[in-house]
Amino acid sequence: MKDNEMYTPDDIKGQTQTQPGRESLMDPEPIYDDTNIKGFERLKGKTAIITGGDSGIGRAVAVAFAKEGCNVSIVYNIADNDANITKASAEEYGGNVLLIKGNIKDSSFCNDVVERTINHFGGLDILINNAAEQHPQENIEDITDEQLDDTFRTNIFSMFYMTRSALKYLKEGCTIINTSSVTAYKGNASLIDYSSTKGAVTSFTRSLSANLAGRKIRVNQVAPGPIWTPLIVSTFDKAKVDSFGADTPLKRPGQPVELGEAYVFLASDSASYITGQTIHINGGHIVNG
Repeated sequence: MKDNEMYTPDDIKGQTQTQPGRESLMDPEPIYDDTNIKGFERLKGKTAIITGGDSGIGRAVAVAFAKEGCNVSIVYNIADNDANITKASAEEYGGNVLLIKGNIKDSSFCNDVVERTINHFGGLDILINNAAEQHPQENIEDITDEQLDDTFRTNIFSMFYMTRSALKYLKEGCTIINTSSVTAYKGNASLIDYSSTKGAVTSFTRSLSANLAGRKIRVNQVAPGPIWTPLIVSTFDKAKVDSFGADTPLKRPGQPVELGEAYVFLASDSASYITGQTIHINGGHIVNG
């Protein structure tokens, strides 16, 4: 897919939503599928859990995995319509999809996600810890205890919960892929708590990879920059949405479809000697991390 097929900042002006954002209400909607890529059975017969799989990056990953022959459990919280669209899109490529609705802040729900996946598909090979929330605040004094707790529970506690449950079934050759962020490396003045959780995700990825190396379970992460997803239009004001992505070297926001292949690669046998690493997809920011 060529750069000139992607949206410029001018294309996305004039839009905000209340939380939680809905991909189906975005105009223009994010690009999550490159129909020119048909898949090469790189994940054939495998099963993946994707948190936050109903929209944004998670949707792109779910569709990309389905193209590669992977069974997918899509974990989501509220947006039923978005989840059903993702399910239908994955099924167009022959994917087998299980939708699981609930709140990953709850460790018991995370246990249930894994058990339902095992019962439905008979196994688990790939865990994608992707779900996140953010709440911009101009001053640290404006970050309430409740916001701090919610952000950390969704963005990093859930990764502990999901991984802990999944490891009962993951075996040699299985993979865990976490979604970090460019903010973990360069910070963000109005996303102090969010950036802190993404720093924790990065440390979690590196530490977990070392811990699981002996079991030959690989752990890596993708660190996105400004990507056009429902999280953006539901958390930033109009002025920030209007200029979203313009400060990158490529002068535009990224699209979810531009991340899908990175997750496929890290989940596939082609990445068999890669663990504890980060793929930066951020429009050209050099972060040296």
